[in-house]
Amino acid sequence: MASNKSLVPNAKAALDKFKMEAASEVGVTLNNGYNGDLTSKQAGSIGGQMVKKMVEKYENEIKG
Repeated sequence: MASNKSLVPNAKAALDKFKMEAASEVGVTLNNGYNGDLTSKQAGSIGGQMVKKMVEKYENEIKG
Protein backbone atom coordinates (compact mmCIF):
# COMPACT_ATOMS: atom_id res chain seq x y z
CA MET A 1 0.00 0.00 0.00
CA ALA A 2 1.44 3.38 -1.00
CA SER A 3 1.73 6.24 1.43
CA ASN A 4 2.06 9.96 0.90
CA LYS A 5 4.06 10.33 4.11
CA SER A 6 7.58 11.62 3.61
CA LEU A 7 10.35 9.33 4.79
CA VAL A 8 12.45 12.38 5.64
CA PRO A 9 10.11 15.14 6.83
CA ASN A 10 12.77 17.88 6.61
CA ALA A 11 13.41 17.06 2.96
CA LYS A 12 10.21 18.77 1.76
CA ALA A 13 11.62 22.29 2.17
CA ALA A 14 14.83 21.33 0.37
CA LEU A 15 12.90 19.71 -2.50
CA ASP A 16 10.64 22.74 -2.79
CA LYS A 17 13.69 25.01 -3.00
CA PHE A 18 15.28 22.71 -5.59
CA LYS A 19 12.06 22.76 -7.64
CA MET A 20 11.90 26.57 -7.52
CA GLU A 21 15.54 26.81 -8.68
CA ALA A 22 14.93 24.37 -11.54
CA ALA A 23 11.80 26.28 -12.59
CA SER A 24 13.72 29.53 -12.61
CA GLU A 25 16.46 27.99 -14.76
CA VAL A 26 13.96 26.92 -17.43
CA GLY A 27 12.01 30.19 -17.29
CA VAL A 28 8.86 28.96 -15.54
CA THR A 29 7.38 30.99 -12.70
CA LEU A 30 6.17 28.90 -9.75
CA ASN A 31 4.01 30.16 -6.92
CA ASN A 32 4.29 29.00 -3.34
CA GLY A 33 1.39 26.59 -3.02
CA TYR A 34 -0.93 25.81 -5.93
CA ASN A 35 0.58 25.55 -9.41
CA GLY A 36 -2.16 23.58 -11.16
CA ASP A 37 -2.34 26.15 -13.92
CA LEU A 38 1.01 25.06 -15.40
CA THR A 39 0.95 23.41 -18.79
CA SER A 40 2.23 19.85 -19.14
CA LYS A 41 5.17 21.24 -21.09
CA GLN A 42 6.09 23.63 -18.26
CA ALA A 43 5.76 20.97 -15.56
CA GLY A 44 7.78 18.53 -17.67
CA SER A 45 10.55 21.04 -18.24
CA ILE A 46 10.84 21.61 -14.49
CA GLY A 47 10.97 17.87 -13.77
CA GLY A 48 13.43 17.31 -16.58
CA GLN A 49 15.72 20.04 -15.28
CA MET A 50 15.58 18.54 -11.79
CA VAL A 51 16.55 15.10 -13.13
CA LYS A 52 19.33 16.61 -15.25
CA LYS A 53 20.81 18.36 -12.22
CA MET A 54 20.56 15.21 -10.06
CA VAL A 55 22.31 13.11 -12.74
CA GLU A 56 25.07 15.74 -13.11
CA LYS A 57 25.59 15.80 -9.33
CA TYR A 58 25.78 12.00 -9.18
CA GLU A 59 28.20 11.84 -12.12
CA ASN A 60 30.45 14.42 -10.46
CA GLU A 61 30.39 12.47 -7.19
CA ILE A 62 31.40 9.18 -8.79
CA LYS A 63 34.21 10.87 -10.73
CA GLY A 64 35.71 11.86 -7.41
